[in-house]
Amino acid sequence: MGKTLLHKVWDQHTVRELPSGQTQLFIGLHLVHEVTSPQAFQMLRERGLTVRFPERTFATVDHIVPTDITARPFIDDLAEEMMDAIEKNAAEFAIPLFNIDDNRQGVVHVIGPEQGLTQPGMTIACGDSHTSTHGAFGAVAFGIGTSQVRDVLATQCLAMSPLKVRRIEVGGALSEGIYAKDVILHIIGLLGVNGGVGYGYEYAGSAIESMSVEERMTVCNMSIEGGARVGYINPDQTTYDYIKGRPHAPADFDRAVEWWQAMASDADASYDDVVKIDGADIGPTVTWGITPGQSVAIDQALPDLGAFGEAERQTVQEAFDYMDFKPGQKIEGTRVDVAFIGSCTNGRLSDLREAARVAQGRTVASGVRALVVPGSQQVRAAAEAEGLHEIFAAAGFEWRGAGCSMCLAMNPDKLQGRELCASSSNRNFKGRQGSPTGRTLLMSPAMVAAAAVSGAVTDVRGLVN
Repeated sequence: MGKTLLHKVWDQHTVRELPSGQTQLFIGLHLVHEVTSPQAFQMLRERGLTVRFPERTFATVDHIVPTDITARPFIDDLAEEMMDAIEKNAAEFAIPLFNIDDNRQGVVHVIGPEQGLTQPGMTIACGDSHTSTHGAFGAVAFGIGTSQVRDVLATQCLAMSPLKVRRIEVGGALSEGIYAKDVILHIIGLLGVNGGVGYGYEYAGSAIESMSVEERMTVCNMSIEGGARVGYINPDQTTYDYIKGRPHAPADFDRAVEWWQAMASDADASYDDVVKIDGADIGPTVTWGITPGQSVAIDQALPDLGAFGEAERQTVQEAFDYMDFKPGQKIEGTRVDVAFIGSCTNGRLSDLREAARVAQGRTVASGVRALVVPGSQQVRAAAEAEGLHEIFAAAGFEWRGAGCSMCLAMNPDKLQGRELCASSSNRNFKGRQGSPTGRTLLMSPAMVAAAAVSGAVTDVRGLVN
């Protein structure tokens, strides 16, 4: 019987089995940012420890970085304190830092792939929930907490519980105006936000295989929102073409490809569960509630309370009350106050291209504040080389610097009061975008652009066909 990629990578990186039943895994790449690392480095100092493999550790700044005025010191004292901490920690422990004045700086899950650090068959860890993004390359990538950041810094190892594997096959082809974001929102809506607990998700099928690497990153990014510990896609020629020539790509690339190919799931691999989805059934998908699993296709009505079991009804009613929606209501036509394009989910060049395609020749609706935030400085430079910034500026969007921005609002980019935001980010939790009462509708970047120019949630298919 063959093995899945997850099991192959797991076996390759097993140091030992622990008495707890967990596996001690060697971590091939550790990515660090300014928010979850200060306490971890301090714990090293308190214990007289050092970073075990600094050459396997890379740091960037992204969460608290302002996307408009980046002059130091930052206006926010806490943000400046975090910046000072990571600069000192990186220098003391000899860790490369992609600082704000470095053209390699950006959101951690954007810069890892674009630098060629992320490669198939790796184990990757980062103190950020959406580390599953790197699974798009056939890596097994874990989001970890601060104490685990300390452990990886000190030992290059993690204690992890074994995972089951669910294969999610998205067959057929996606229709025009349907994007990777729609696919993953559809999957989470189908399986639930807790459906992946105890699983790693393997995404497959013709619709997945036809995606670009950047689109695959969007799908894997939100695996955690479906409860899965990791999400990955088997590497293929699309993967290898993306990595080739990048700064940290293997010197003996052909040999690396041979190994990467061997790490892919075997044709006769056994899975704990298989889910099959027809890509033709996926429409432009928008969240309406306070979890990424509360979503509908744009031409669907919001669900009736009777469609849910008794245990779920309280949460669903809470979502309706918080969002000011009612069962049976249509999401299309809902007025928006803010439109945000960016984040580790959808802040890459292809995302900006699709949004610009919608924005071109149109104007942001009166009363809408619209931001475009590239995921890295290199994405920003590439977009400007194509003139995308001019398209956005002409339409009335704010063109910003690289950072996490309004995804979680640990910076000046925040919602105000009860503002409703059309967002290409990954979470729509209460208060997620900086206001305790702010509201978030997750959708694709193209759908966000459509909402910005229309002033309301709009079916993007009417603007791109």
